[in-house]
Order: sequence, then structure tokens, then C-alpha cells
Amino acid sequence: MPRDHPGLGLHTIVCDMTVCMQVDRLSVTMDPELGQAVRDAAARSGISVSRWLSQAASDHLRNELLGAALEVWEAEQGPFTDDELDAAARVLGVSGANSRRAS
Repeated sequence: MPRDHPGLGLHTIVCDMTVCMQVDRLSVTMDPELGQAVRDAAARSGISVSRWLSQAASDHLRNELLGAALEVWEAEQGPFTDDELDAAARVLGVSGANSRRAS
């Protein structure tokens, strides 16, 4: 149950048996099919929809920051070579630069 706490603004204190944490409650809208897919994915993962959406948002933000960092790197050092991209792809276990450029 939300409690008023000076200085927390729009955040809410959520407590369970051992942990209290500050959270930011949001309301989201989405297409019904997407909403069902999210609920199904959360259920498959064994987590709440809130936690699943939080993890998805965190992943998206991390990817945006990584993309920005790579853009800065390339602006300063020049574009990555195919060899560099292929080496990174091998480490990550994904397709290499040449297969991406062929499409």
C-alpha cells in the first residue's frame, strides 16, 4: 500500500516481507495483441508484467546508450572495419559484418 513519504514526489514505497524500495508507478497503453504477448512473455519468464516491462525498458535504454557510444567511437576513430565487426560478431555469437552487408 502506498505511503506518503516527504521528498519522494511521484514515487511509491513498496514493501514485501524483507525489502522496501522506491518505485515509479506508470500507466501504459498498448494494442491488445501486444499486451497479451507481454503477459504471455512475463508468464513464461515466471515474473510479473511490471518486472518484464521494466527489464525490457532497461534493455532498450542500455542499447540506446551503447549505440550512442559506438557512434562517438566511430566519429573519433573512423568506421569499424569488416574484420573488427566479424571479430565482435564471433564474440557475441551473431552473424558477421559480411552477412549483414549482403542483405
